[in-house]
Order: sequence, then C-alpha cells, then structure tokens
Amino acid sequence: MVDNSSSNKLIAKNAVMLYLRMFLVLAVSLYTSRVVLKTLGISDFGVYNIVGGFVSMLAYLNSVLVGSSQRFISYSLGKKDSETLNKTFVTTQQIHLILSLVILFVAESFGLWFVNSKLVIDPDRIVAANWVYQCSLISLFLTINSIPYSACIVAHENMHVYAYVSVLEVVLKLVILYLLLLIPGDKLIVYAILHIAISLTTWIIYRLYCRRHFYESKSDAKFDKSLFKEMFSFAGWSAIGSLGFSFKDQFSNIILNGFFGTTINAARGLAMQVNSAIISFSDNFFTAIKPQIVKQYAAGNIERSQKLVYTGARFSFYLLSLITIPVILNVDYILQLWLEVVPEYTSQFLIITLLSSLIYSLTTSTSTAIQATGKIKAFQIGVTCIMLLELPIAYVILKAGCNPYWAVIPVIFTSFLALLYRFYILKRLVPTYSLRHYYVNTVLRCVLVFVLSLIASFVTRVLFTDNFWGVVLNVVASIIITGSFIIVLGINKKERQALIQFLHSSFIH
Repeated sequence: MVDNSSSNKLIAKNAVMLYLRMFLVLAVSLYTSRVVLKTLGISDFGVYNIVGGFVSMLAYLNSVLVGSSQRFISYSLGKKDSETLNKTFVTTQQIHLILSLVILFVAESFGLWFVNSKLVIDPDRIVAANWVYQCSLISLFLTINSIPYSACIVAHENMHVYAYVSVLEVVLKLVILYLLLLIPGDKLIVYAILHIAISLTTWIIYRLYCRRHFYESKSDAKFDKSLFKEMFSFAGWSAIGSLGFSFKDQFSNIILNGFFGTTINAARGLAMQVNSAIISFSDNFFTAIKPQIVKQYAAGNIERSQKLVYTGARFSFYLLSLITIPVILNVDYILQLWLEVVPEYTSQFLIITLLSSLIYSLTTSTSTAIQATGKIKAFQIGVTCIMLLELPIAYVILKAGCNPYWAVIPVIFTSFLALLYRFYILKRLVPTYSLRHYYVNTVLRCVLVFVLSLIASFVTRVLFTDNFWGVVLNVVASIIITGSFIIVLGINKKERQALIQFLHSSFIH
C-alpha cells in the first residue's frame, strides 16, 4: 500500500524549499539584468542575447537531458532495482559526454560559420561576439556533463541540495556583477569569461555531493549495450523535441534580427529573462512533483500517477497566474522601475511570452507522464512540427510590415494546439486517462479562473494611482483576487482542506 500522505508531505516540503530558493534567485536575476544592461549598453546586450542565444539553442538540450536522466533514475528508484540503478547512472554519464562532444563539433563548424556570416552584428563587435560564443560553448559543455549528477539529486528528491547550489549560483552572479564593474577592458568579453566560473563551480559541487551520498554515482558498472541503446534512443527523441523548441526560439530571434537588428533582440532577450524568472513560480512546484509521477508509474500505481498529472497541471498554472496577472496589468511601470531605459516593444514581447508560458505550464505534467511510459517518438515529432509552424508565420507577418512583437503572437496558438496533442498521445499510451477530466476539469477550469481573475484585477486597477505604492497595492489586490478565484473555483473540497492543513502546520505550529 502506497503512503500517499507521506509522498504528499515530501512534495510539499520540497516545493517550499524550492520556493525559498526561487525568491532569492528571482530578486538577484532581475537586479543583475538591470545592471548588465546598463553596463553593456542596449546594443552589446543584444549581441550577448543573439550570440549567447545561439548557444542557448543547443543548451535547450539541457532540459531534455535532465528530463531523460531523471526519468530513468526515478524509474529505477521506483522499481527499487539497485543493479539497474547503477547501470543507469553510468550509462547516463556516457551519453552526456558523447552528446556534449557532438554538440561542440556542430557548434565549432556550422554554428561558428553562421554567427560570423549570417547574424546582423556591428563589424566592430565581431571579435567580442566570437568571445561570447566560445565562452558560452565552454559553459554549455560543463553544464551538460553536470546533468547526470543534478538529475540524480532531483530523482532522490533531495531538493535542499538543489536549492543550496542555486543560492550559490546567485552569489556568484553578484560577484561577477561586481567584477564586471571593476575589471577594465571590453565589458562584453569580461562578462562572457566570468560566466564560465558558474558552470565550473556547479559541476564540481554536484559531482562531489553525488559521489559522497549516492552509491550509484560511485559505481564501476560495465558498459551495458542494451540499456545504452534504450536510453540513447529516449534521449535522442527527446533531443529532437528540445531542439525543435530551441530552433523555434532562436530562429525567431534570427528573423527579428534580420528585419530590425540587435536592438529588438535586446527587447526580446529582456522579455525572455523576465519570463524565465516568473515561470519559476510554477516550475519549482513541478520540480517537486515530477519524480513522484515517474516513480508511481514505475511502481504500478497508475491511479496515483494520474492524480499527480491532473493536480500538477492545475497548480502549475495557478501558481504562474498569481504573478503573471499583476505583471501584465502593470507591465510598463514595472519595466520602467526595473530597467530605467526600456528598449522599445519589451512590454509587448513580455505579455505575449507570459501568455504562451501559461499555456505551456498546463503541459509539463502531461509530458512527464508520457516520458514515464518510455514511448516518446510520436509525442516528440508531433509537438516539434506543431511548434515550428510559428517560424514561417512569423516571417510572413514581418514581411507584411507588421510591428516586431506580432512575430511572436503565433506561439500562443501553436502552444495551445501542442497542449491538445500532448494529452491525445498520453490517452493513447495510457487509456485510463480521461479526456473530459483533463480538458474540462483541468484546462477549462484553469482558463476560467485566469479570465475572471484578469477581468476583476483590471477593474480594480482604476482604484490605484499610477505610482510606486499604487502599483504595489494593485499587485497585492491582484494576487488576493486571483488567489480567491483559485480557492473558490480552481480546486476541489479535498484540495482546499489539504491546503488549509498545510498552511496551518507550516505557519502556525
């Protein structure tokens, strides 16, 4: 018999730990972005985003590789099979080393040619752009090879370690910021070089911790051909999906760069940074729940795994809505307060990106459930094709003379189409999932809560003045309004009782 109460408490505990980490990361990320923009200037900041973003296109593999590694390690833990766990970890290391070397080869051939031949960069900044590119590749290599260790930590649900390392990364970012102001020379090159230190430090810490605490990371298991083939196939299909997303984002940047230059890349880069910080509100909750979805499926507890999928989708959406709605309503003032000098169209890029992220938050638990089955080929190919539809549409839109932000509006529609497709695939793989429960009780309920909260928050906005304290009061009112709709309409009676019990035990005792 599965102790659901115990696993729920573990999820809640890990979520709280990750949220404490998130608030610190969020505050520092927003602060450092402002100072870096001011120090580098809008043009160089745009160069960093378009060139570093080209490497980040490959870095999207990180999310896939982390997900793939966590899936196999969590599955082995759920099966309580120590021998397979040993082999799984060793095979994960081998796969990541091979993939990182392949990525370096592609990046140093095609990628280097593309950066120097096709991107629209001021000739005076080409040398600096190449420094950014090479430094980003070194960081990427280190990051990819740290994935087996971070995946192991998450699969074991030791989220406090994950949180501590993130806090250290935040401290290092502040140190880098201080050194950037202190060290003479080309600031863009200095900034790129200093960022290597963060990736190197993270790799060392994860490796040392795992080798000390998890026996599978010290294993000398021999090469397992069949397991390698299974995991490499899984990672390969996952990589196709990830590269689809990364190509979509980066080639959207390249299309914008071709029409408008690096200034627009700076605007979209800032919007993406803010979006990344905000979606951590839902990501932290899901990071805590993800291993349980896979472990419960591996142990044969399909019903429990399904409940976590439905709950994970709704709560990821709700947590993101709590911060997204007040940001949308006060976007211009918030950006002005944060950056002082705001690149044109940043607010429009941010609003559109946040809306697409809300839709995507509904899909993360579904994707994990599909990954738990190990059958991901149709899922990855289908989602990739759907998301890449955005690019030709964006090109046609800009060719017609529309404003830059119109080029990213199609992502809202492709994200929703991909959401429907994901659950269709999951239903085919695990027939016990309910289409009605997902589309009506999950998706439709989330949309209803969001629309009502947005309208009510917009109506109350007229009560507050357009200054610092007015915006603060409006943000607080919006969070209260959204939270109220979530409690009344967004969750059921059992969830409401569990939430009250958790808050009571966490903050009163």
